[in-house]
Amino acid sequence: MCETHTAVVFFVGDRAYKVKKPVDLGFLDYTVCADRRAACEREVALNRRFAPDVYLGVGEFRGPGAEESEPLVVMRRMPAGRRLSRLVREGAFVDDALRAVARQLAAWHAKAPRGRDVDEQGGRDALAGRWEASFAQVRTANADGSVPDGVPEAERLVRRYLTGRERLFDARIEEGRVVDGHGDLLAEDVFCLDDGPRVLDCLEFDDHLRYVDGLDDAAFLAMDLEQLGAPQAAAYFLTLYGEYSADPAPPSLRHHYVAYRAFVRAKVSLIQARQGAPGARSAARRLLSTTLRHLRTSAVHLTLVGGLPGSGKSTLAGALADRLGVTLLSSDRLRKELAGMPAEQSAAAGYGEGLYTPEWTARTYATLLDRAAALLACGESVVLDATWSGAEQREAALRMAARAEADLVALHCRVPGEVAAARLSTRPPGASDAGPEVAAALAAREPPWPEAVTVDTSGSLEAAVSRALAAVRPWGTDQAPVFRRPYMEPD
Repeated sequence: MCETHTAVVFFVGDRAYKVKKPVDLGFLDYTVCADRRAACEREVALNRRFAPDVYLGVGEFRGPGAEESEPLVVMRRMPAGRRLSRLVREGAFVDDALRAVARQLAAWHAKAPRGRDVDEQGGRDALAGRWEASFAQVRTANADGSVPDGVPEAERLVRRYLTGRERLFDARIEEGRVVDGHGDLLAEDVFCLDDGPRVLDCLEFDDHLRYVDGLDDAAFLAMDLEQLGAPQAAAYFLTLYGEYSADPAPPSLRHHYVAYRAFVRAKVSLIQARQGAPGARSAARRLLSTTLRHLRTSAVHLTLVGGLPGSGKSTLAGALADRLGVTLLSSDRLRKELAGMPAEQSAAAGYGEGLYTPEWTARTYATLLDRAAALLACGESVVLDATWSGAEQREAALRMAARAEADLVALHCRVPGEVAAARLSTRPPGASDAGPEVAAALAAREPPWPEAVTVDTSGSLEAAVSRALAAVRPWGTDQAPVFRRPYMEPD
């Protein structure tokens, strides 16, 4: 047998029998037998969506002299050696099992019930409410009123992310991404059988806690895999889920949901620690560390990569965007687009002439910032490749980032004059039209940029990228797994 805070499970032969405890825990009340029976029936009905051949039905037993029979869930017994959690701990190959679970979860989400009640739980405000409730519970978990390390930073990062991302969550609802899901997807409850996985024990006592964004549902298992010491398996599973569900969610949202699931587990561990459970406090610290890693990585940021022609800014901007897995926008390409020209077609002109008049430049930068603002609102971090030689352009970027609740980092590429001149003289035709004369005119008028981080690009590209990464992600090596956008074939 095994026991949880709400049930006792008896294993007999090839069957498992789950009896609800007659307890009132506030969030559920099983003190009345009729309510226990209803809970058993609900558990069987909901779990048959994922494992119909495991949940056999509701049975009952009656003790001598008992006035009424006691209901219990009757299940097919699963082999303990095939638990996903055990296989991961043993270092077994689980890629095929994760692929099957991702496919099964995405298939259920595709047909899962939807509706206004479900949608309401997937909105930004509903998620913010769940976060705030958890923050409040964590603050009361310690008898002395102290707040665990990392919680204030988590609160700040969560509020900043959610405040600026209303458009993202509205779009998720419009796309039908919020579903009646599993709600409690743990590796302990996934059994990897030869004929496919069996996913057990969905959340049945509160429908609202099961009404989640499908990505949030999948993030639960990703978080659990990470806690089992398999961060690459976690990233692999989320990528597979994204492919099977055709979900183009930004990496920031994936990290945010993993952070939310880790924080809920941390909250439970803190409560257990207060009750004297061994190892609970260290588990809470580990889970809070996971929460912070993912929240820091999920922070939406706007990176300005500027510098004079020949400074290597475009090369650095492209390499940095690739390394971070974020969107790159280039003023050179946008300027040509606005003029209806191919990016590679030359529009060379003297300083302040042709497509480089103050009016054209103002239009280019305004459009660049408008596009970046739309991306930031949808959870996409952005690298902006432009000269950024005007103070008014830098100030406009700062104001836009503040409105979008995005972190702004400015990188100023610098090289010795002879290096820039050599690059400009040998540069093949491309989106940039600036030559040595234009570069000299810009240099004579460029104002100081003290708030920018100077990046010397005269050395190796890798050294410049490392310097840039240190500015964009100053927390160093304590980073979450990389969640790449899933590859999906075009329609």
